[in-house]
Amino acid sequence: LREVFGYDRFRGPQEAIVEHVIAGGDALVLMPTGGGKSLCYQVPAIVRERTGQGLTVVVSPLIALMHDQVGALIEAGVAAAFLNSSLSLEDAQQVEKQMLRGELTLLYAAPERLTTPRFLALLDSLHERGKLSLFAIDEAHCVSQWGHDFREDYLSLNVLHERYPGVP
Repeated sequence: LREVFGYDRFRGPQEAIVEHVIAGGDALVLMPTGGGKSLCYQVPAIVRERTGQGLTVVVSPLIALMHDQVGALIEAGVAAAFLNSSLSLEDAQQVEKQMLRGELTLLYAAPERLTTPRFLALLDSLHERGKLSLFAIDEAHCVSQWGHDFREDYLSLNVLHERYPGVP
């Protein structure tokens, strides 16, 4: 928290959530905008990657949000990238190679990409090597049934829990 993000202490329930996720627990975190939700998966992603547990995949619905999050993480010295439609084929393939080589701590991807056979095969490869650490599904309103009109592909994300049951 201090080394990467420059904070001396957590706010509210962040510390308990972070400890729970670092230990491999599942969590549903609901906080207002600006409440510090991202730290609740970013800190565990960094800790788990540093202890050899591999990549955290963040499901994010908006390209601008991915750019902002990844830019801030890179500025803080965290190996992060995104896969979305703003990338050329060559750039996307480069990110996939970094992912498979274990060079990334966090990878942000849209829900549409996450459930494609190609991407699931990449995740399978990481999982088989014990290098798939955590899934963070950002924007909880998209997960619930009432929010599916925003991004229907969020309804397919149950495949992650079914296919990788030991990955929080």
